[in-house]
Amino acid sequence: MRQIPDALQVKLGGGVTTLCWCWRVERRDGAVFGFTSHDRDLSFDGADYRARGGFEPGDIRRELGLSVDAGSVLGALNDDAITEADIAAGLWDEAAVTVFRLDWTAPEHRYAAWRGEIGETRRGALAFEAELRAPSHRLTQTTGRVYSRRCDADVGDARCAADLDDPAFKASGTVETATGARAFEAAGLAAFAPDWFSRGRLTFATGGNAGLSFEVEAQAGASLTLRRAPPQTLAEGDAFTVTAGCDKRFATCREKFGNGLNFRGFPHMPGNDALMAGPRAGGTHDGGSRGIGA
Repeated sequence: MRQIPDALQVKLGGGVTTLCWCWRVERRDGAVFGFTSHDRDLSFDGADYRARGGFEPGDIRRELGLSVDAGSVLGALNDDAITEADIAAGLWDEAAVTVFRLDWTAPEHRYAAWRGEIGETRRGALAFEAELRAPSHRLTQTTGRVYSRRCDADVGDARCAADLDDPAFKASGTVETATGARAFEAAGLAAFAPDWFSRGRLTFATGGNAGLSFEVEAQAGASLTLRRAPPQTLAEGDAFTVTAGCDKRFATCREKFGNGLNFRGFPHMPGNDALMAGPRAGGTHDGGSRGIGA
């Protein structure tokens, strides 16, 4: 049950209230930001809460039991606090959020109305919308190994152990011609097969998107398409590095990366045909293989 301070309860019961919302956002890099719906800046608990920050609350849905509480917050992009580049770089992903309801004439009279973290963030040219998730959303996530024919490691991580710094799996190039918000023709990839970098990672070294990384959706020769559009327009001469991608199949792991010993899936697990197959008509029933798929 939510505990509301007595002094604030008196305010709530009055005919005129002086209430506002405040949001405390702590990113994973330790940076703390405060925003308020009031028209003046507020301070409490060692944090400053900025007015005119462009924050507006969306609906917050509360659920019974273990269902996930969810909501949203709308905000304006600005150079002082929330920039498009920071959102694109993932700096706001999984940031801890505390929403306070308080009396702006006496900020010590407050209560925490909601706690959670930022989930998916959608951005436009001037504003963004951030999904808010309650901590219970982690109960819906997969924990531990996944029993699947496909690998559950990320290419190049410690479990995969493929060396993505090997020149066979890494290339440097530049943007020659932008063909869309997230697609371009590149120089420097002529030596690689089609789809070699599909599902890989591309990191810009120069230009307006320098330092930002993006997943490659598709590669056909010198044509690259990113999974999402970079925050800054692609420009001729932007330099990048890109690493090979993996579709997590055993054949790809063995043939493309020569890494079959580290494959983290179960490629020989029986499928639905084996579960539904009955005994063969005729022949010897000795408990041996039924030859599914033979």
